[in-house]
Amino acid sequence: MDDEIFAQLGLEPRDVAIYKALLELGPSSIRTIAERAGVNRGTTYECLKALQQQGIVTYLPKGQRRFFSAREPEVLLQLGEERQQRLASALKQLKGRIIPEMHHLKPDFSAANVQFFEGDVGIEQVLRDILNRVSEQPQRVYSVFSSKPIRKHLYRPFPTFTAQRIARDIRVRVIAIGDGGESAELSERKWIRTEGPVDAAYIAIYPPRCAIISLASENYPTAVVIDSREVAMAQKIVFDTLWGLL
Repeated sequence: MDDEIFAQLGLEPRDVAIYKALLELGPSSIRTIAERAGVNRGTTYECLKALQQQGIVTYLPKGQRRFFSAREPEVLLQLGEERQQRLASALKQLKGRIIPEMHHLKPDFSAANVQFFEGDVGIEQVLRDILNRVSEQPQRVYSVFSSKPIRKHLYRPFPTFTAQRIARDIRVRVIAIGDGGESAELSERKWIRTEGPVDAAYIAIYPPRCAIISLASENYPTAVVIDSREVAMAQKIVFDTLWGLL
């Protein structure tokens, strides 16, 4: 567990071993540090240089030798706070400038705007994309065509989908094809009654995207996501028209 925490600070286990050895030893030579940490001298020297650049250790020249010292452990907290601030700044730049600029590089429509997903992992990615994109829209609502055979496959990889949708205050309108399906919180549902068997299908419309989920085999779902405002809006017109008639 500690290794994972230190890894978040950019420190490998050997870096931590060397730092702890320095805390125990006080100002020491590379050879002494390497012996206490159980790391070879060459690696110890490289790690000490990196730790020095991060401000975790310092050194004092004594003649032709260097004696390294560890700074107080609180410096690790400072290091974490600085990384957090840099990450927050990077996320702000990504959202406010970089990602919008990258979207302008994309053509209006091409084969690159169609993505394919397979299996439970792929379906979870599609469902998370729906939540993330709709939560960023002024009106947090999307539309769905859904048939009964697909439902047991749909949320299997993402059982908390509905709870997360509600927590994000996202509404959904569902046209259910065939029997089954119940309205949950922040959802509306209408039914199209059919005779005979119904194929497994799920179409989510969340402009500028449209996701189509079906079964490639009995227990193997696949999805196609089309990133095109024109396609998504055409699907939305069909949905809205049918919704008004039901």
